[in-house]
Amino acid sequence: MTKLRHLVWMVTAVIGLMLSTSQGFAQSPDADEPGRVPDAGYQLDPEWQKQVVYYRTTEAPGTIIISTAERHLYLVQGNGRALRYGIGVGREGFQWQGLLNISRKAEWPDWVPPPEMIARQPYLPRFMAGGPGNPLGARAMYLGTTVYRIHGTNQPDTIGTAISSGCFRLVNADVMDLYDRVPVGTKVIVRQKPQL
Repeated sequence: MTKLRHLVWMVTAVIGLMLSTSQGFAQSPDADEPGRVPDAGYQLDPEWQKQVVYYRTTEAPGTIIISTAERHLYLVQGNGRALRYGIGVGREGFQWQGLLNISRKAEWPDWVPPPEMIARQPYLPRFMAGGPGNPLGARAMYLGTTVYRIHGTNQPDTIGTAISSGCFRLVNADVMDLYDRVPVGTKVIVRQKPQL
């Protein structure tokens, strides 16, 4: 009877550990779920859907302006207009601002989490080939020599949130659209505060 009780206790402990680990994974602060394939029928809130908007700026057409506070990425069109995309941004402590250029572009990029992310989330894979279940989604545009990217996502429900480790994510349809519109060398301005 004591052996049976001990066995039941061990099985219960193992199941509890497995559940806590899986819940921690699902609620990870980076919210990257390797292997998750996005729901093709997911509908973005109208606030986050791509649209042409009035946008005052002195920046040249083709410039990307990211407003982390607004959770929007603007592609300047000229004549006071811009294409506006809903984005997911870095969570508190992982937001930044600056001026960079797109240094490289990739279709269905492979994902290699940086060492800092592995240190925070040791359960992440060290490499994941590009594809629908890859957290970088359908396209990636690399920003300068940093670890940051504008990329797709396999979690469209994170658009409009502050949840990443500093990258900017768009739904796959939007990141493919943006990717086709901007060349390597495109100027990218990242602002934390909204434009007045």
